[in-house]
Amino acid sequence: VEILRLAQSKRNINSLNMDLERDMQRIDEANQELLLKIHEKEDEIQRLESEIIQTRDLAEEEEWEKENFTTMERERALQELEEETARLERKNETLVHSIAELERKLTRKSQKATKCEQGNLKGTPEESKAKLQQLEASCVDQEKDLAKVIEDYAFVAQLCEDQALCIKKYQETLRKIEEELETRFLEREVSKVMSMNSASKECNSQNNQDNSLQKKKTGFFKRIFRYFFFTTLFFIRLLGYLFFHISFINPDLFVNILPKILSRNILWKLRCFLFPSLTLETEDVLPH
Repeated sequence: VEILRLAQSKRNINSLNMDLERDMQRIDEANQELLLKIHEKEDEIQRLESEIIQTRDLAEEEEWEKENFTTMERERALQELEEETARLERKNETLVHSIAELERKLTRKSQKATKCEQGNLKGTPEESKAKLQQLEASCVDQEKDLAKVIEDYAFVAQLCEDQALCIKKYQETLRKIEEELETRFLEREVSKVMSMNSASKECNSQNNQDNSLQKKKTGFFKRIFRYFFFTTLFFIRLLGYLFFHISFINPDLFVNILPKILSRNILWKLRCFLFPSLTLETEDVLPH
């Protein structure tokens, strides 16, 4: 009865081992599928990240080129305004010199006119009147020229003031544009750092998931190994008990139990199989 119970327990353990092996095989296949899916997802994530980085870099380069183009245009316009201002300043200086020259000429002519009047007082009154009329006409013409020069000077001065205001406005706009470019550059750098941090966090989370799966897998294999180890220890202990029982308590255990369990045909086959190994060959030793 004890042997029957042991055989039944052995069959149960063997069936359990087979079930465990099938479960382990299914779990290994599921783990392989999960690992393949994880690798595919990682490759897809890396591809998407590379595409996002490339598109972001292209967009940033295009935006940077546009901003550089606009800044270059504004700098060129500012340079043209500065050249125009310098030209107007040179014209203003020439007008100032021309006004001073006209004033000197007027003073010299007035001095000459007074000298001529003083010298011609001795002449006839008709000649003095004609000369006086000529001098008055020349004075009127010179006054007209002087008024025209003063108007030109005022116009040029107004243009210079307008150009100076435009230059100040352009300088302010350029300073604002430079500040905006610096802030955008800093924002892009910060966004790059944040994206790198998020990518590193995602990689760390993915690594943690892989490590957790690996830990679960190793824990499962450890449990199975412990199960097989203790099962083998149990069978070794049972075999030890059986060997001790056969050796010291009941040497004829199998002789008494096997005929009750097995049929005659099986017993005959077992006897034919085991008889040569259990029989001592003493023909050469015995005397003839």
